[in-house]
Amino acid sequence: MNHLSQSTSPYLLQHAHNPVDWHLWNEEALNKASAENKPIFLSIGYSACHWCHVMAHESFEDQETAAIMNEHFINIKVDREERPDIDSIYMSATVAMTGSGGWPMSVFLTPDLKPFYAGTYFPPVRRYNMPAFKDVLAGIAASWQNDRTDIERVGKQLHEHLESTAKSSPDNFMLTQDHLEKITELIVGAYDWGYGGWGSAPKFPQPMTIELLFKRALSTKNTSLNSPAIKAALHALRAMARGGMYDVVGGGFARYSVDTHWRIPHFEKMLYDNAQLTLAYLHAWQITKDNFFKQIVTETLDFVLRELTHPKGGFYSALDADSEGEEGKFYAWSLDDIREILKDDADFFEAAYGITLKGNFEGLTVLQRALDDASLAARFKITLEAVPATLAESHSKLLSARALRIRPNTDDKVLAAWNGLMLSAFAESARYLDDKEKAETYLKVAQTNANFLLTHLKQDGTLHRAWREGKAIHEVFLEDYAALMIGFLDLYQTDFDNKWFVEAQSLADEMIELFTDPAGGFFDTPLNSTGLLIRPKDIQDNATPSGNALACEALLKLASFTGNSKYRDLAERALQIVSDSALKYPTAFARWLSAANQALGNSKQIAVLYEAWDDQAEALLNVIRAEYRDGVVSASIYPIKKDAPALLHDKPLINKRPTVYVCENFVCKLPVTEIEDLQSQL
Repeated sequence: MNHLSQSTSPYLLQHAHNPVDWHLWNEEALNKASAENKPIFLSIGYSACHWCHVMAHESFEDQETAAIMNEHFINIKVDREERPDIDSIYMSATVAMTGSGGWPMSVFLTPDLKPFYAGTYFPPVRRYNMPAFKDVLAGIAASWQNDRTDIERVGKQLHEHLESTAKSSPDNFMLTQDHLEKITELIVGAYDWGYGGWGSAPKFPQPMTIELLFKRALSTKNTSLNSPAIKAALHALRAMARGGMYDVVGGGFARYSVDTHWRIPHFEKMLYDNAQLTLAYLHAWQITKDNFFKQIVTETLDFVLRELTHPKGGFYSALDADSEGEEGKFYAWSLDDIREILKDDADFFEAAYGITLKGNFEGLTVLQRALDDASLAARFKITLEAVPATLAESHSKLLSARALRIRPNTDDKVLAAWNGLMLSAFAESARYLDDKEKAETYLKVAQTNANFLLTHLKQDGTLHRAWREGKAIHEVFLEDYAALMIGFLDLYQTDFDNKWFVEAQSLADEMIELFTDPAGGFFDTPLNSTGLLIRPKDIQDNATPSGNALACEALLKLASFTGNSKYRDLAERALQIVSDSALKYPTAFARWLSAANQALGNSKQIAVLYEAWDDQAEALLNVIRAEYRDGVVSASIYPIKKDAPALLHDKPLINKRPTVYVCENFVCKLPVTEIEDLQSQL
């Protein structure tokens, strides 16, 4: 057993019994590299990564390979999800050296942490036009002994490159409505109307881009279902929900599609994807009132509740792509499976999903809708309304059968940032869904999660990044603060419990103190972080939003609640660091662009006041929640507490009746007590 056995990371624990003498990234390992004058082999991955498992089995479990590694290198394993700072630094180096990146990431460093050689997956023998991993190890070991000068030169150049890219200065202009309109046209113009989404295989879901299109449509008051932005966003969501990417049996989305058609996924299920996609489908339902989108919301949240929730309320990170050593085995079906389980309904189901003996995935079938409801109803001579119920019954039978299979591994660590994203999904769904039973369930889940985070990830007044089995790691990052701020504000606007607002504001003030970059925006790591080559500042949105984009969004929301110009000033200064890049690469900065849209719009604040909750107060609140209202914040409490949002203060009730104040930039319209008056103001 090596040094990984005491880790909180399921990914690192998977390697605890490798013959490789793995170390954690810590002072002991870094000092050992210096003392022994050995290069560091840094391997970065995550538990649901298929090719990480492949390289582990082929190389890290191999005694001969491990012997070479142990003799010539100090070997360090890092879970990218626990340490996004280290991952960010050395991913930038890998891309700079090779032109691309991914996981597993394999980087060789000098003892003073400068990268000088990098790659991703290396096979055990030469294939795929790649060198064998043992040959790579032998070559670098020889170069370290015989050509140290060249290694140090490369390391110095890369260090200088990384330092320069980590520095950002404002572009000295703010994005305008004209900029955002042009960006929207570019995004819609690049849309794949044939199969849905953007780009070619592998095809990623891009919920941030979809959300930006919704927000731009609302900002320009062009919310017709035929408007280009709305049409593209809805088309993408429908394309993904047909199956393949979406698990029609159990709910939830896979990481991405390996093909252009959304047919075959990369089967890992990540918490952050499902959080962001849930909100996109929720907002689609609010805009269209099409229950198809609501169904995806509830099925996805029910999947998270069933399979990714700790008994105490934290959300787990991921489900593995593999089970029983095979990718996708848990999710794929044979024709015999379908017929044995569904019996008389099998013909109907086979037609719905185009199931054949040949299959579409290694002789099996990954379910993807082939016929729409109307076509099925016509073919089988049933009513259109009967189709969803018949399919739902079949899905339920298949889910019960699948539960008997050997499950993929669960990465059961709880990450603050990802939990913040999913907290928002549950809180907003509880606020807006018209299914009272579901809404009450989701609100309870959100409240339990928020209390879990405050109890287990905020210990002794200090926020932590990760928790597992009672242990929290000490590191924390910008995205953790920012995502939790947004999650708490979303929960506050659902149940109006003032403690969530207070907690969000407290996190904001800590974040500003620990992460602010005087040049604009925020660093990814806090002031007291040590043991890193540089202090990273990754501003591009990736699979998860940039911590800076989340911080910007959270501060704009807080400015609306509090009227504190400090929050808005910091957000606007941050926005200026990406203006030029966002214009060139909009889908890589979509969460930023949503924040810019928020900053440019006339934000509305709504105060709902009442002495006691009654039917009239509920009716007024239902008017506010009846539509998708991006850029609106709402607050309610009575009597007013000193630490409640400022927009509630100094607003009396009218004739002791429930009263609503609609404000724009803290200039308020006349207070109203009647539903019709509120509707006209909104």
